[in-house]
Amino acid sequence: MPRSMWKGAISFGLVHIPVDMYPAVDNKGLDLTMLDRRDFSPVGFKRYNKGNGKEVSWDDIVKGYEYTSGEYVVLSDEDLRRANPEATQTIDILAFVDAEDVSLLYFEQPYYLAPGKGGDKVYALLRETLRKAGKIGIARVVIRVKQHLAALVCVGDTIVMNTLRYADEIRDAGDLKIPTADDKKAAITDKELKMAMALVQGMAEDWDPEQYHDTYREDVMALIEKKVKAHQTKTITMPEPGEPKRETGKVIDLVSLLQASLGKKPGKAAADDEDDDEPPPTRKRRPAAEDADEDEAPPARARKAAAHGTDRVAASGAAPKRKTAAKAAAKPAAKRTAAKSSGAASTAAPRRRKAA
Repeated sequence: MPRSMWKGAISFGLVHIPVDMYPAVDNKGLDLTMLDRRDFSPVGFKRYNKGNGKEVSWDDIVKGYEYTSGEYVVLSDEDLRRANPEATQTIDILAFVDAEDVSLLYFEQPYYLAPGKGGDKVYALLRETLRKAGKIGIARVVIRVKQHLAALVCVGDTIVMNTLRYADEIRDAGDLKIPTADDKKAAITDKELKMAMALVQGMAEDWDPEQYHDTYREDVMALIEKKVKAHQTKTITMPEPGEPKRETGKVIDLVSLLQASLGKKPGKAAADDEDDDEPPPTRKRRPAAEDADEDEAPPARARKAAAHGTDRVAASGAAPKRKTAAKAAAKPAAKRTAAKSSGAASTAAPRRRKAA
């Protein structure tokens, strides 16, 4: 049974519900100790008197408020409690609101509330009322020396109190350069939105918090165990020279990235999408022989040899060898155009003779 960190009561109207408060989260960080690299001894911190430099024990430490430079008002825990006993002992519900009306920006720290002695029935009454009404309770509570705004939320059979940030604690996002809906630099096309929606739908699944865990912490702990087994407990790993830095923030082609995320090949998918969005204009189909002549026309100075070669291939029944696209692409545009027109004229006669 965990130890309660606060005892008091929930109060709204004339209803008084005794509750105990427990922390709802367990922060699992990496508990790293600072060491002196010269001998790997732990580095400690001392609480010392700034007047004489001597160390001060916890029993001799009190809290004080500096009302002017160098002058303090001493406040004990009893002083803080007596300032407003009701505020320090009650969770005072101020209103009930719809949960969706409270932005996630305001939620800060959750706490479990369990019924105190004799509070089971009124605790259950508030819980079922919150559940049936679909509301959350907005309350005010003092924890230690700070007053918090809080939300009472029904989570299963437990009432959870989640402290909220005050409105003046939320920074204004107006100074940030956020693209607006009509910003031309951030204009989104229908194709991009459609592909992004397909990606989201493909990754959609039911919420299961158990499948998520701190993989980075696990990797670091595995590295620690590896160093322990290898007896490298006091080996300092230095960065290797010339390690490539990961480039971030460069989006070359958003469509290609979305297509790759959807498991498509960018080239093929892009062609498919372009065909779907805007079909290419239809053109008159030419005979296959003419298309072949235009695509594979030989250079002007080799026209005669090419014509005889065509006759020999046709007689043997074998398909003519196609020139590689690289060679065709290497020709200058003007020369390739001239070769096409002249080659077509020179090869037309042998074909007509063969057909006859």
